[in-house]
Amino acid sequence: MILTQPVTASPSRNIPLWTVLAPLIGGVIALGAAVGVGGYFVILAAPGLAMGVFAATHHAETVALRIGEPYGTLVLALAVTLLELSLVGSVMLAGHAENAALARDTVFATVMILLNGVVGLSLLVGGLHHRAQEFSLDGVSAALVALATITVMTLVFPNFTETVPGPYYSASQLGLVAVVSAVVYGAFIVTQTIGYRPLFLENEPSIELRSKPTPPSTLLAYASAGLLLLCLLVVVASAHALAPLIAAKVAQWGAPDAIVGIIIASLVLLPEGLAALRAARQNRLQTSLNLALGSALASIGLTIPAISILSIFLGIKLMLGIDMKSIVLLLLSLFTTTLVLRTGRTMILHGVVLLVLFVVYLFLTAVP
Repeated sequence: MILTQPVTASPSRNIPLWTVLAPLIGGVIALGAAVGVGGYFVILAAPGLAMGVFAATHHAETVALRIGEPYGTLVLALAVTLLELSLVGSVMLAGHAENAALARDTVFATVMILLNGVVGLSLLVGGLHHRAQEFSLDGVSAALVALATITVMTLVFPNFTETVPGPYYSASQLGLVAVVSAVVYGAFIVTQTIGYRPLFLENEPSIELRSKPTPPSTLLAYASAGLLLLCLLVVVASAHALAPLIAAKVAQWGAPDAIVGIIIASLVLLPEGLAALRAARQNRLQTSLNLALGSALASIGLTIPAISILSIFLGIKLMLGIDMKSIVLLLLSLFTTTLVLRTGRTMILHGVVLLVLFVVYLFLTAVP
């Protein structure tokens, strides 16, 4: 006979003080770095970013606990993607020629980090703690179908069109891809939140009742939502302050420019990555997959249309197509992830395979 624990109360009815101080301190550091007060502020931007990440993860979980799934993971995915868009857009507006491929590199890095790195690590961590884990196969399949469609249209097709030599789309083709990407992502959001919401919820174990914390009050949820936005702003501001230093170091080391996109994507995705890993460790793999796959979809479904419209109106030539090596890695990642998640149950081997692909992607980017 399995003894179950009673439903637990909320772990805290108040906002922890450190989650309020973290974005305030991080914001001061990012502001000092932005106005050029001194080099020390740029150095302190890294710990300021870390503080914002941990605080953002806490507030995101508080909001998610109040509004329920899959809305909670959607809030974090949309918030981070919108701020990623503002970061990439601001760098593009600088007008430097080397920024032409930044949107492509950042979006491609986002997909590979989430698809292989975050999902792989989540499966590994979840498997080590709970062995085989279960999730909704239909919900994950819907996300993968939408993700594969948008990703291939955005990052692969530009190399094979003929109106403008690749890896570029013509203005009309770019407009079409922007509309199609937004439509597919919008259809996925409707499916996730309205049409087939149960497919994206956790499958409760039939033999054991899991303890559930009591949802926070409405006032606490609103306060956490505001602090979440502030934390994410601090993360992006800190990343923006670090970007010139990162780009200079990458150039100094003679590394490919794509490394900058990987670093920017990694910094911005830290809150989502930590939240996904924590969910997998707590045996909430469905929530973890919702975060990873939903964030990858949001990154392409929102960033590409917005950047495309910006490039059309400002006359910026937008490089989207990835090289042949990256195409093979992308298609292999999509194929492997589909095989790994095809049964609705996972094992440690699945996580190891995806992490190996992620390491190969990082190595071949640094050593092409």
